[in-house]
Amino acid sequence: MSLHGPYDSENVFAKILRGDIPAAVIADEKFAVAIMDAFPQAPGHCLIIPKSPTRNLLDVAPKDMGRLFGLVQRIAIAVDKALKPDGIIVTQFNGAPAGQSVFHTHVHVIPRHDGVAMAGHGNAEMGDAEELTAMAVRIRAALT
Repeated sequence: MSLHGPYDSENVFAKILRGDIPAAVIADEKFAVAIMDAFPQAPGHCLIIPKSPTRNLLDVAPKDMGRLFGLVQRIAIAVDKALKPDGIIVTQFNGAPAGQSVFHTHVHVIPRHDGVAMAGHGNAEMGDAEELTAMAVRIRAALT
């Protein structure tokens, strides 16, 4: 899919936002939700998903961008406190050629530990639901 086109209200993140698919929720704000990635590239991989029906960063209203990245920062800080990583990846893809696989805007926060391998984007195995929920609880407890 390209950068432009209609929004698909049946994408997996829209279904999560509607409550049709369960997710391990870290934070549920008026404008966005932070959840554990069901296919984590590394333990603690989080997704921050705006609630507005936007395909990618180009569609997000400027007034909402600051709030979205404010939550991204809060989640990254909580991941740092809870998991003590050596580094944190914050990444966001726009359009299939750039690596976007779900066409609803979202931002990845991925903790990195020295010497620990990371699964490639789109190549990770599905995480265990109980482990994802436990990780969400740990990160949520560190939110400020």
